[in-house]
Amino acid sequence: MTDLAIIILQKNEALHIRRCLEKLRDLNPRQVFVVDCLSTDESDKTAQEMGATVVYHEWPGNQAVQFNWALDNLPLEAGWILRLDADEYLTDDTVERMKSWIGQDDKAVAGVTLELKRVFHGMRIRHDKPKLRIIRMFRRGCARYPEAVMDEKLDVTGTVWDADWYFVDDSLMSMSDWKAKHHVYAEREARMALSGAVNANKRAYYKLPRYLRAFAYFCIRYFLKGGFLDGWAGLYWNFWQGLWYRCLVDKKIGELKK
Repeated sequence: MTDLAIIILQKNEALHIRRCLEKLRDLNPRQVFVVDCLSTDESDKTAQEMGATVVYHEWPGNQAVQFNWALDNLPLEAGWILRLDADEYLTDDTVERMKSWIGQDDKAVAGVTLELKRVFHGMRIRHDKPKLRIIRMFRRGCARYPEAVMDEKLDVTGTVWDADWYFVDDSLMSMSDWKAKHHVYAEREARMALSGAVNANKRAYYKLPRYLRAFAYFCIRYFLKGGFLDGWAGLYWNFWQGLWYRCLVDKKIGELKK
């Protein structure tokens, strides 16, 4: 058994939760918790059938608050905690490396970053931007999320190690559902942009003219960062996530200003 507790946040994730949990079987974690936001598609029952402990908690408004609630209220016993979303999963190689490393328990490390690999509608994305590393595993009691509407990042007390491990973001939802979800994200980001509650890079971005900045961002990702090297997948991903979404945020900003 691996001295690891896994916390998965979900609401109506019938498309994803089984895959996410199946990928964790060989890791053999000590605890697996699914914090369910009152799902209506029986994804909570699927999680229970696969051995996870399902805990219900209403959506508090953002993932940072939800995850901090889990840290404060779940009966966590393992020394290490891993956070995953239901539409994410660990690679087989990462499972083996993680299991071996946790067994050694390096006392000098309080948090661990994993590299994000992305699959968009069944197509692997490799060249759209520099490698994205995110803190997803930490020693119990050593990390919390500061409150953030979106783009939340864990604050870790202690040394953070960049592991040669990967997790995959691979949503199976339809394009119409993906667009509906991103309309919600765009509304949130527009409000954050107008209030100044964004990081330094985004503050610089939002000083540029509306819509022109979205087109420039797409060109940088697609041409300068090599998105075109992914062929059709690169065009599809960079258009929808790099141009359409950023234009949608600018549209929401204009609406809010009015």
